[in-house]
Amino acid sequence: MQILHLLAGLALLAVAQTSTAGPLYDFEGHPRGLEEYTGKDKWTVVMIWASDCRVCDAEAPNYVMFNEAHKDKDARMVGISIDGVNHKNDARAFLDRYLIDYPNLIGEPRQVAAMYTRLTGESWIGTPSFLIYDPRGEMIAAQVGAVPVPLIEQFMRDHAPVPVAQAAPTAK
Repeated sequence: MQILHLLAGLALLAVAQTSTAGPLYDFEGHPRGLEEYTGKDKWTVVMIWASDCRVCDAEAPNYVMFNEAHKDKDARMVGISIDGVNHKNDARAFLDRYLIDYPNLIGEPRQVAAMYTRLTGESWIGTPSFLIYDPRGEMIAAQVGAVPVPLIEQFMRDHAPVPVAQAAPTAK
């Protein structure tokens, strides 16, 4: 009987690990998935951060300005804090300090690291880390470390999907 309970527990764990909602929550405690924020004909730049990350602290105003410049046009920012439940107040203070008004999620450090590895195929190194999704909702880049806003904007220009109407006609 104990083996049956163990197997059932492992099956639930496997289902939880493959859930599309993933290990992320909004700051009100509701489960959220990145797919809720990606696609929709806009680029999505995801910054994984921590409230005690000095680089995140220094770069936050730049990403606020990026979001402000692009949110009504072609791109949006989404943040993911790795502060976890025990340090949620520190994460909220970080958001308040920089008047960050774009969506932010929070997760436990190990779970977010596992999510990053699953999405990118690369080992988790630390914060800040970035995921870039094209307007179709496909992740096309991942980067560890700060990324200057002009490089993000150039990347978006260089990798813009060709609209279907502009695609070359196929030969008959």
